[in-house]
Amino acid sequence: MVLDAPVSTTPLPRPGALVPPWPGEQVPLSGGPVFVRHTPWAGPVGRRPEDRPAVDAVAGDAPVERALYVHGLGGASTNWTDLAALLAVRFEGWALDLPGFGESEPPSRGGYSISRHVQAVVDLLEWVVDRPGPGHGRPVHLLGNSLGGLVSLWVAARRPDLVATLTLISPAMPVYRVPAAFDRAIALVLLPGVPALAEKRLAGVSPERRVRGLVRMCFGDPDAVPAARLEEAIEEMRRRDGQPWAGQALTRSLRGMMTSYLRFGRANAWRMTRSVRMPSLVVWGDQDRLVDPRLAPRLAAALPDARLQVQAGVGHLAMLESPEATARVVLALAEDAVTAEDAVAGGVGSPAEPDAAACV
Repeated sequence: MVLDAPVSTTPLPRPGALVPPWPGEQVPLSGGPVFVRHTPWAGPVGRRPEDRPAVDAVAGDAPVERALYVHGLGGASTNWTDLAALLAVRFEGWALDLPGFGESEPPSRGGYSISRHVQAVVDLLEWVVDRPGPGHGRPVHLLGNSLGGLVSLWVAARRPDLVATLTLISPAMPVYRVPAAFDRAIALVLLPGVPALAEKRLAGVSPERRVRGLVRMCFGDPDAVPAARLEEAIEEMRRRDGQPWAGQALTRSLRGMMTSYLRFGRANAWRMTRSVRMPSLVVWGDQDRLVDPRLAPRLAAALPDARLQVQAGVGHLAMLESPEATARVVLALAEDAVTAEDAVAGGVGSPAEPDAAACV
């Protein structure tokens, strides 16, 4: 484990006005369509558009790789707007709305279990890998936050052929007590019939109050959130209120996540962590009120090839609250992964043999 994750010195764009949400489309998957936003590759800062390569990059040229972003519970693809804009110097990116969230309709089958969300991400990764153009057929850099981090961990363990690197931002790893920031009653979602009551309770709170409450809970410094981003979030919440399935997606995904914590053996996420073989990165804010930051070094130590960045003063959503610091460690992970691949291809070393005992 690398405690202080290396940072990239790659020049990043200096944003002026806030980047608007990236455009998207409905993508048909086996369990029903999901809405996916696309961030085009921008290339190195200062490079003219006409100089950008139309084919896979070669040594000495600008790299063109692919990334997939997976949001957390109650979030949406828009959570990745700013980070995806920075990472576009290297990545062509896609961010999905998990089934039932954002602009995605409920799943056609399978409900809101962790395994259903995992299948949606696997299906979309296969779709991304198969798209023509630079990066076609190559594994994708997978980034997940909170619930999306837990889902991404499962995906990486089950389908390592699809994942180049894994970045987990405050992932919702199994814990066995409800964080103090949660309403204590939320644990009751495990009981039959209670999710419907929780949905009614949520519906009785205005979008403005819910967004401002989420900001206070999720950000280390709530006052630093730009007013325009607050308005975007409130408008997005209003649209969600017009979806009859929105409350159900939230409460039942929470129930699915908490139920997954009770799994043992190979299906336990902590045990599954030991089988993840691609280069990994754990990012955590030390002011995270939803998932205990003390889990960060434990998770980084459990992953066989991981590095760790703990961000001072940052909460649960580092990609929103601290996009530049997050982008620099993600880029360093990708840069080092390519260097390691080149070394192996050149005969400098060979990939480590998996420890069979760690894969069960």
